[in-house]
Amino acid sequence: MAISALQKERAVYAPKLPKSLRGAVKLVDGAATNSVADQDDIKKLFPHTYGMPLITFETGSAKTYNAMNVGVILSGGQAPGGHNVISGIFDGLKKLNSANKLYGFLAGPGGLVDHKYVELTADIIDEYRNTGGFDIIGSGRTKLEETAQYDKGIEICNKLGIKALVIIGGDDSNTNACVLAEYYLQKNAGIQVIGCPKTIDGDLKNEMIETSFGFDTACKVYSELIGNIQRDANSAKKYWHFIKLMGRSASHIGLECALQTQPNICIISEEVEAKQQTLDEVVTYIAEVVTARAKNGENFGTALIPEGLIEFIPSLKVLISELNDVMAHNESEMNALQTNNDKFLFVSKKLTENSLRIFESLPQNIQFQLLADRDPHGNVQVSKIETERMLIEMVEKKLAQWKKEGKYTGSFSAQNHFFGYEGRCAAPSNFDADYCYSLGYTASVLIAEGKTGYMASVQNCKDSAENWIAGGVPITMMMNMERRHGHMKPVIQKALVTLDGAPYTYFVSKRDEWAVKTSYVYPGPIQYFGPSSVCDQPTKTLLLEQEGK
Repeated sequence: MAISALQKERAVYAPKLPKSLRGAVKLVDGAATNSVADQDDIKKLFPHTYGMPLITFETGSAKTYNAMNVGVILSGGQAPGGHNVISGIFDGLKKLNSANKLYGFLAGPGGLVDHKYVELTADIIDEYRNTGGFDIIGSGRTKLEETAQYDKGIEICNKLGIKALVIIGGDDSNTNACVLAEYYLQKNAGIQVIGCPKTIDGDLKNEMIETSFGFDTACKVYSELIGNIQRDANSAKKYWHFIKLMGRSASHIGLECALQTQPNICIISEEVEAKQQTLDEVVTYIAEVVTARAKNGENFGTALIPEGLIEFIPSLKVLISELNDVMAHNESEMNALQTNNDKFLFVSKKLTENSLRIFESLPQNIQFQLLADRDPHGNVQVSKIETERMLIEMVEKKLAQWKKEGKYTGSFSAQNHFFGYEGRCAAPSNFDADYCYSLGYTASVLIAEGKTGYMASVQNCKDSAENWIAGGVPITMMMNMERRHGHMKPVIQKALVTLDGAPYTYFVSKRDEWAVKTSYVYPGPIQYFGPSSVCDQPTKTLLLEQEGK
């Protein structure tokens, strides 16, 4: 297989480990835990794994561990560093006992159910160290929700002598990991389950999980691209660039990229929802910034738009909910309609008056995109909604009206972009390479010590890697009950941007200045080599959140 010069160099990079993982490890139990909400319900659903203590690692005395086989699953969307989690698991297991084996289930959780796997040997692992992507074993979105699936997992684990599974995924995947751990304890199956926190969206975090892996790398990739565009904008001085950034449920990526690049506009979905802003208010705010810059002779700029914005605008959220219901309850009639115009007319007759008014006010291409096929859960596919283009069209329309009224005298020409897949499989930054390797190594220790229903945790990430604190967090601690598909279900609580948090507060303190002035920062590509102050810094979000701790 041909590899690039950079990949050759990255292959020899040795990820840094916390002190506590460099030799023999001792587990220290902390306080017993409760779920973040709905304690009685969660306790009833997870009687075997609820209330377990927090665990931290300290340097201990050498121990002998029996040989064991472990399975690993990559679940959900890709995130930079997944290969290093697997490398960390492999190296940790081999250090504990050289006879340990690691099996990878292919194409996600479906590989466990369908009994598709490969033994991960040193030769395979060495090919993938410090590389991006999930291609070592592939990923998938099969949900482990049925006892028949769990039992198929028992079958293959017994066949291969697997005593533990590591599920590398986001909030839903780790919720499934906890359900699986509970079921295997209930059945006395002898199979442990450990989770690892993955998502570039940054919404899997809490007081014990400081960041999900991949967020650091993805934000640095996007920030490089934003910086490049800002340099171009500042050179040509004639375009406004509207940039949509991945992150359906939270605006962490947009906020972090704003902190890194200092754009003129960054919309925070959580703020829009909290202030009950209308679509017109969002458009007006953008148009006001464009107008203010035009008065200074600067008819250019950058605006960052979170992918999920459309679902955070209250009136649009209601509209989308109504559309979901209409389309779900009239599926055969909708499928029989030949054109988007026919679908629009059919749906329009079934909307409430207010939703119809909003629907009719949207650009036609957005109307049709909102009528597109739903995802497997029946939800609108927001990544396919060209929110950035919608805002361009609506801002353009408002500015034309203001020009007639003498309120705007500039010129407005815009370009639209969507940065999503570009960041999901990038070669991990030094931070993510180290963090992911430490998470995997931590998982191997938790397994060796017989733990189940835990998520691997690495804290104190603002400091150098040697001072990171490894351990385990009971997954039930992160759970609450939420309505999914008409039923209340236990899920890990998503972490949205908090409007009293340090990253958002800092952003707000600078927002007005960045809006009018051209204060762009050009981060450049991810740095793998050079001074630690350049190469090993975590995200500005994490540094601001941990400031003073």
